[in-house]
Amino acid sequence: MEEPLVTSFVGIVGLMIVAAAVALVLLRKIAIPSIVLFIATGLMLGPVLGWIPILPLGEHPEEGPGATITLIAEVGIALLLFVVGLELSLDRIRDVGKVAVAAGIGQVLFTAAGGFLIAILLGFDPMASLFLAIALTFSSTVVVVKLLDQKGELNSLYGRIAVGIFLVQDLVAIVILTFLVGLRGEEVAIGQVGWSLAAAFAGMGLMLAGALLAARYLLRPIFNWVAQWPAAMLIWSLCWCFLFVAGANQMGLSEEIGAFLAGLSLAQLDCSHELRRRTHPLMSFFIAVFFISLGSGMEVGAVAEQWFAATVFCLFVLIGNPFIFMFIIARCGYSEKTSFLTSVTVAQISEFSFIVIYAGLRAGLIDEQIVPLVALVGLVTMAVSSYMILYNVPLHRWCSRWGLLGMFGANAAEETEPGPELSDHIIIVGMNPLGKRLARDLHEMGEVVLAVDTDPRKLADLSCRTMVGNIDYPAMTEEVNMAGARLVISALQIEDTNRMLAWRCRNMGLPTVIHAFDESVVDELRKEGVAYLIDTRTEGRRQLEMALREIRASNP
Repeated sequence: MEEPLVTSFVGIVGLMIVAAAVALVLLRKIAIPSIVLFIATGLMLGPVLGWIPILPLGEHPEEGPGATITLIAEVGIALLLFVVGLELSLDRIRDVGKVAVAAGIGQVLFTAAGGFLIAILLGFDPMASLFLAIALTFSSTVVVVKLLDQKGELNSLYGRIAVGIFLVQDLVAIVILTFLVGLRGEEVAIGQVGWSLAAAFAGMGLMLAGALLAARYLLRPIFNWVAQWPAAMLIWSLCWCFLFVAGANQMGLSEEIGAFLAGLSLAQLDCSHELRRRTHPLMSFFIAVFFISLGSGMEVGAVAEQWFAATVFCLFVLIGNPFIFMFIIARCGYSEKTSFLTSVTVAQISEFSFIVIYAGLRAGLIDEQIVPLVALVGLVTMAVSSYMILYNVPLHRWCSRWGLLGMFGANAAEETEPGPELSDHIIIVGMNPLGKRLARDLHEMGEVVLAVDTDPRKLADLSCRTMVGNIDYPAMTEEVNMAGARLVISALQIEDTNRMLAWRCRNMGLPTVIHAFDESVVDELRKEGVAYLIDTRTEGRRQLEMALREIRASNP
């Protein structure tokens, strides 16, 4: 075999990141999930081009670049599970809990049984069939949440049902990981295996209880205090993550379990969306290394040899899984359209699938030939389901036109969903004394007001609508429904943020009122098209009244 192009740690990681960045830029228009690109990048850099050393799957080198890359990959797994947990807010799915539990558990049972039977028929041994069935069972929280957020449908009815299903599936996956921990290295008497399993589940139950109790009684005041320094929120959230990782290690559990439970506890806080934004960039780096190294350890020949089995499993996930979900959700009384949109949303395998397979490989329960098969199924199902999600409404119309959905017996009438929670509202950013005064005054005038600040304590005593977050992030413009607002006001004394906010509002055609806290910023704000400038509280109320009169006159 030829010598790789790079052999040093810095060179390998640098080439990984550069190749991943180029792939993401070149293919950004076709909406392929980043996980798919990372695995394909690793496959190209390692087995195909030979530019980096092939990192054997499931092995832990004791020294050299491979040892450090393996360590980074394991940190990436932990951070991935942490972010998965951060996406699973219980409040978001409270109204769809019953259907989420029914669909989540029902699908797990049917898919696992079907996947196991298919694997046996394809000639796999029982243990490999069991792991393949588990890998086919779970759907990707990271991929789907990102796509639904991109479409602005994360809070739609079918989006909330999908997130609820992910919560159920992920909890089942954590139970399976706990089971694997109990089996790891146990080749002795049944009684000892049973004791190991009992200890593992007791530890997991204790950590789950600790996570939920902390979310209810401990974390809220701590993170409300930390929110005064937004830059510190990343460090504190990672501190909580790795505190749980250390606790999991002490109890003999896997790092993934601790990281997921840490994220799940933080997901219940008001500032969870801010924590997700701050954690994602760091997670992306480690995850890139993990999935690229996973791809680099795959053998092209092994992948090619398993094309038939991969095709069968892909069809089962892309067609069989939606059929199962469609049937269960329709039985829960939801309409044909809601059942269909939810079902196609979960037609892919999960990041948990890779982690479970990787855990089985490390535990010596399966051989490495299973890994490229699961990776190939993941590549295909994540890529295809992304387009199914992006074009789910036209796909539903096509299936309805051809009468393909009548067999499920779902209601033809669609549920009446409320429109956007916020529309024709006034957004006020920055709850300093000026911002609070404006929020109270406008609320008393009968306006629909949304107050935004990074510190939850500054929002606590307001009677209007509130949201914790940083308006600097582009995603916040969707969360506050800026496009549907009547007026945007900034009481901040942060020059760069005010300019950025004014620029965004100008592009949206929104009138803005900005706090001109210094004479030096007036000209710049005027250039950005700011309609009104506030220099004192008294002047601020007068300017707002003028702005509202003009808006009402132009929109009778």
